[in-house]
Amino acid sequence: MRFLRAFGQFWYDFIIGDDWKIAVAVVTGLIVVWMLVEFSPLSDTVITLTGGVLVMLLFALSLFIDTRERSR
Repeated sequence: MRFLRAFGQFWYDFIIGDDWKIAVAVVTGLIVVWMLVEFSPLSDTVITLTGGVLVMLLFALSLFIDTRERSR
């Protein structure tokens, strides 16, 4: 049982790490790209570029949320 707990803790730390918002952004981007691959008539190049831009935008959004000034 201790092994399972340690295994789960490793994967949680590996995937989530210090910032859960980045993990959510990556998973969201992957789900959107998967949906585009499955249900869109777009070419592979367009889908790849869209996925890359989407991940960068979501990462920038999570960075903005973490670095904005908080109102007192």
